[in-house]
Amino acid sequence: MKTLFIAIRAILFGAGFVFLWGWVALSLHRRYDTTLGFPFSDWTPALGIAVMAVGGILAFACIATFVFRGEGTPAPMDPPRKFVVVGPYRFVRNPMYIGGFLVLVGFGLYEQSPAIVVFALPWLLLAHLFVIFYEEPHLRATFGSSYDTYCSSVRRWLPRR
Repeated sequence: MKTLFIAIRAILFGAGFVFLWGWVALSLHRRYDTTLGFPFSDWTPALGIAVMAVGGILAFACIATFVFRGEGTPAPMDPPRKFVVVGPYRFVRNPMYIGGFLVLVGFGLYEQSPAIVVFALPWLLLAHLFVIFYEEPHLRATFGSSYDTYCSSVRRWLPRR
């Protein structure tokens, strides 16, 4: 029953995250695409669907890992209670942001929106700054040396070979 309540909270937080950034992306699309005037090919919507699917699957796997292994959600106000180093977190420390970035880029390609695709880059920078200045210090304070060991063996954004 406890896991069910965690899953419901995670779904609500995840949906809120998607709706917030979807709304921002569509606002940019409507406001700036005509100004940017960058044409996309006819095949970009299909590529966008594929990129969104990969990003969505990755983000969903992260959320599921947080719920079932970490006993928490992706939201900063309701984080996992246990340190999570399995699933996508074995390869990179921030796979959920990578998934979100891919969903955003894929949505821009699907909508054939240069504004959304361009917006994905500052969005990723914002995520990076959030990770550096909030998440990492918080995780280090919460999980101590186990987090330091994890950081030394798993890279922040790109997996090791």
